[in-house]
Amino acid sequence: MSIPHEKIQLQANVPENLFGKRLDQALAEMFPDYSRSRIKEWILADYVKVDGKILNKPREKLIGEELIEIDAQIEMQVQHKGQDIDLNIVYEDEHILVINKPMNLVVHPGAGNSDGTVLNALLNHAPEIANVPRAGIVHRLDKDTTGLMVVAKNIPAQTHLVEQLQAREISREYEAVVVGTMVAGGTVDEPIGRHPTKRTSMAVRESGKPAMTHYRVKEKFRAHTYIRLKLESGRTHQIRVHMSHLRYPLVGDQAYGGRPRPPKACNENMVNMLRMFRRQALHAIQLELTHPVTGEWLSWQAPLPEDFVALLDVLREDKSEHGSGEV
Repeated sequence: MSIPHEKIQLQANVPENLFGKRLDQALAEMFPDYSRSRIKEWILADYVKVDGKILNKPREKLIGEELIEIDAQIEMQVQHKGQDIDLNIVYEDEHILVINKPMNLVVHPGAGNSDGTVLNALLNHAPEIANVPRAGIVHRLDKDTTGLMVVAKNIPAQTHLVEQLQAREISREYEAVVVGTMVAGGTVDEPIGRHPTKRTSMAVRESGKPAMTHYRVKEKFRAHTYIRLKLESGRTHQIRVHMSHLRYPLVGDQAYGGRPRPPKACNENMVNMLRMFRRQALHAIQLELTHPVTGEWLSWQAPLPEDFVALLDVLREDKSEHGSGEV
């Protein structure tokens, strides 16, 4: 069975400002919708002609005004099947799609989750997205984290979104409820890497990758705090790890220490809420970025999900009954 391909055909003359440049460098600037690594692959695969002749040497210098022709094929990147899974689509055009992800939905198939994921839903909604690496998924949310995600529907959009993420030009803000009463906001600037003994978990480690999280207090309760966070990087479980490192784990986060800790003399409703809240209280509430094709600055917000609102209601009720004193 042959694997479907998408054909890419590009043509342009080398402009004056690229005279003397290496072939791979020049093409990366001439065709910015495609990554330099992809362009190098095309050169080595004999997909690039210079003045009508195949040139498969990325380091070859250009004289100037040569006619560049690229006739490439891109294999479908995704070998998973589309599934009819509801997507809460906040925005969509021919280039990108923004969804509000619910809880209990994995983003990408993996061990134990071979289907029933956001990726399967995307392939059903927009089959052409199979031609884009990782079905256009450029960043993820954990299974039980709710909120906004942007997806690229074609390769140029994907290239530019990845560039924005790497340059930290995409703004992602979250809201969370943590265990413990914070005095004030701040910034966590601690590297994150794989946990030394728990292989499915992450931890603050000197050998990890740089990670920075800003946070500010929105509302204080007797034994919990409602906070707003902004990411400067996008490491796996970043907010959960950083808040746990500060000893303010997220409510419901069983992996990072957010076990139920009801304040003294609280009512049964409060006890039940904390015991039954079985996911991390974390929601991707705001997403802002430059549209990868039009250049327009775009911003979206996703309202808090029902369980998060219910948690805040119970915490406010408890605070009203007992006052705001820490316990």
